[in-house]
Amino acid sequence: MRQLLLDLFGDTAQPLDTPANQGEQRAPQHSNPKHGAHDRWDSPPPAPTHAPPRFTHPRANRAIVLDGAHIAYHLRRGQRRTIGFTVDTGGLTVSAPRWSAPAEIDAALREKQRWIVTKLNQARQRHERLQAMRIVWQEGASVPFLGQPVILHLDARQRHGPGGAVLTSANPSPGVPCLTLRLGLPHSASPEQLREATQAWLMRQARRVFTARLDHFAPQLGVRWQRLGLSSAGTRWGSASADGAIRLNWRLIHLREPVIDYVVVHELAHLHEMNHGPRFWQHVQAVLPDYADRRNELRNQSASNW
Repeated sequence: MRQLLLDLFGDTAQPLDTPANQGEQRAPQHSNPKHGAHDRWDSPPPAPTHAPPRFTHPRANRAIVLDGAHIAYHLRRGQRRTIGFTVDTGGLTVSAPRWSAPAEIDAALREKQRWIVTKLNQARQRHERLQAMRIVWQEGASVPFLGQPVILHLDARQRHGPGGAVLTSANPSPGVPCLTLRLGLPHSASPEQLREATQAWLMRQARRVFTARLDHFAPQLGVRWQRLGLSSAGTRWGSASADGAIRLNWRLIHLREPVIDYVVVHELAHLHEMNHGPRFWQHVQAVLPDYADRRNELRNQSASNW
């Protein structure tokens, strides 16, 4: 059964022959004389700073200077025929055949140095954003919901609503709503209890919102979806299968509704085209003419650090 995946960090489906670590991005493999798939990102590397950037893998066993950056990377050898690169929050990993000479590995790295340095900078920035978004689970914590902050309030007397959680709204300033999620928990509740109660509420809202948006857009695309599954994947916003099954990352509920709609339409369009070819994007554009703006907004998002 064919399945297409929407990556957190890009729209291109990732090959399924190797597992993907959270935040992991792979370069086109280096081989001679031909190279692999084209680069998924084409943004230029950041402008050099006064101090050359340094990137050090926790298991670094080799080092090189690429595009002005000092990179200590992890080299691993195995039964393979090409030299491949993987960038994640840990740094750069180079996978090479057992017989590859050091000079050949260095040449492959220099050929892809712009890609490597760009991805290392992106991974570092993404890690910094995630750290800044880390939620401290306590009274008064803020959690994003449909693009707006929601303040958590503990109230052991709260018994209304599914799971004892109710969303209320006030307007302390004209035109500025203040959303509060009242949880039926005592002030002595542990951070784990607070997190689990909040996540349960968010996942209920995710299923409700996603179902409504699938029902809204499916007729416009002329498709029928069969079932919805909620995912907790670290690197995927969504996926679609040829049998009509749709999986959406429940953390999409943190984002604005126009961005959620883009992911929903993206996955529904795969029920027409299980690829990212021109006809696929024609289906998306027919429903969302501004899909490119929504896609760019999605690419700049990071799931909240739970």
